[in-house]
Amino acid sequence: MGDITFAVEARASRGKGAARKLRQLGLVPGVVYGGGREATAIAFDGAKLERLLETSHGGINTLIDLAGESEATGRTVIAKDVQREPVRGELVHVDFYEVDLKAKMEVSIPIHLVGTPEGVVNGGVLDQQLREIVMLCLPDAIPDEIEADVSGMELGDSLHIADLKMPTGIDLATDGSLTVATVLVPRGLKDGEGEVAEAEAGEGDEAEGGDAKAEKGEEGDAS
Repeated sequence: MGDITFAVEARASRGKGAARKLRQLGLVPGVVYGGGREATAIAFDGAKLERLLETSHGGINTLIDLAGESEATGRTVIAKDVQREPVRGELVHVDFYEVDLKAKMEVSIPIHLVGTPEGVVNGGVLDQQLREIVMLCLPDAIPDEIEADVSGMELGDSLHIADLKMPTGIDLATDGSLTVATVLVPRGLKDGEGEVAEAEAGEGDEAEGGDAKAEKGEEGDAS
C-alpha cells in the first residue's frame, strides 16, 4: 500500500498536439512503467498531484496508489521523472515508476545539515557541497531526509558521506568518499595571516614613533 491514493485516467492519443489539448483541459500527460508490464499512458490533474506531493512527508519519493479508470489502477508508483516548463515551472509530463514493495529500489534523499560548526563560530564559512544522497532501500522504508550533524566541525574540517549515520536496512549507492560539507577558512584567517598583519601594524607604529622622536631631536638641535 502507498502513502496516498491518486486518480488518473487513460490516455489514448500521444504526441505534442494531444498533450497540448490535455493541458488546455487542465490535465498533464504521463506514463506508468515498471513492474514487468508494458508502459501505460495516462493523464491526470497536475495541480492536484503538486498539492499531494507538497503536503506528503515523502515529497517526490511518496508512494502513490493509482486509482481511476485506467489500466494503471491498483499499481503502487513513485513520480520518478518530473518534467516542468522551464519558465513558469508548470508540470508538462511525469513518468511514474511501479515499485515492488518487497524489493529495494534506488532513491535520492535530501541531506539536511543540523547544528552550528565550531569553525563557523570562530569565523569560518560552512559550505554544503552535496545536497542529496543516493541509496537503496525498501519502498516503504524511504527516509524523508538524512541528517548530518556539523556542530563539531572546526576550521578546515570536511564531512564525508562515510561519516553520516544511516538508518538500518539502507545500502549506500553514493561514493562514501564524497564531501558533504566543509568549513572554509576565510583568507584573513589562513596560516596566521591575521597575526602577521598585527605584527606588521605593530612595526609600523614603532617606526612612526621612532620618526617622531627623531623629528623632536632635530628640533631640539635647531634651537
